[in-house]
Amino acid sequence: MDRAAKRELVATLHDMLKDTGVIVVARNNGLVAAQSAEFRNRVKAVGGTVKVAKNRLAALALNGTDAEGIKDLLKGPTILAYSKDPVAAAKVTVGYAKDNEKLVVVGGAMGKTVLDASGIKALADLPSLDELRSQLLGLIQAPASKLVRTINEPGSALARLLQARVDKEGGGQEAA
Repeated sequence: MDRAAKRELVATLHDMLKDTGVIVVARNNGLVAAQSAEFRNRVKAVGGTVKVAKNRLAALALNGTDAEGIKDLLKGPTILAYSKDPVAAAKVTVGYAKDNEKLVVVGGAMGKTVLDASGIKALADLPSLDELRSQLLGLIQAPASKLVRTINEPGSALARLLQARVDKEGGGQEAA
């Protein structure tokens, strides 16, 4: 790779990494091509990206980003998984690492916070941004639906009372 291509790679990677919610650094301890492709597809399915670059170039790309503190993790054969959703890339990477011992999570960053492997695993246990949104929406809608039920209940109770009265009187007239 010539210098111009390296500069372009660093610039592209820098642009992508500065806008991410989370960056997960993992060691590739012998993943075969099919396993790497499967891992990439899983991360892509949740809106993330997987990048393999030389550690020196990845460290240059991290300059000026919030995740600059993870440069120390870039040793050996590393894989960077990142996503705008602060949980998605961590969740997929940790899940894949559980199934495949050749991928080892070593740490990462969420914003300016540098996380070790246990921090990434804790992050992976959190609900995703979409799950949190749906939970929040459910919490917001719950009082409104309870209010509608409360408002409708007296009318429903009155209607049931009147229907019972009609049934009782109607039943008495048929016998007479």
